[in-house]
Amino acid sequence: MSKRYPIVTDDYITAICKARKKLRGVIYAKKLAPLMLRLAWNSAATFDVITRTGGPFGTMRLEAEQNHDANTGLTHVVQCLGDIKKQSPVISYADLYQLAGVVAVEITGGPEIPFHPGREDKPEPPPEGHLPACTKGY
Repeated sequence: MSKRYPIVTDDYITAICKARKKLRGVIYAKKLAPLMLRLAWNSAATFDVITRTGGPFGTMRLEAEQNHDANTGLTHVVQCLGDIKKQSPVISYADLYQLAGVVAVEITGGPEIPFHPGREDKPEPPPEGHLPACTKGY
């Protein structure tokens, strides 16, 4: 059984390519790779397989999620990505945050990671405490 990915327009793909180039420059120039990777992880790792809640839905843009204890220090990169979002408003925050993580891995010598766009932004963040924690056994 193969995976199915959301269908996006050619204009969306073009915007993703432009954003990828911009991200490479910003992440490299400002030395933001670790924080961009952390942002992408913290966003995606909130997914709860049992309740089907959380996940990479762009909610890190919301102050409520930025204020979660685990997200301390990420406001700066969210703001940097906001500047890129203004240049490519068609891209969802969810895709932009995950793309930033992909680019961060690539520019630090990691492998090229296939990126599949099409994530939708959600209006509400997951509850605090949804990130995996070794102290909780997951």
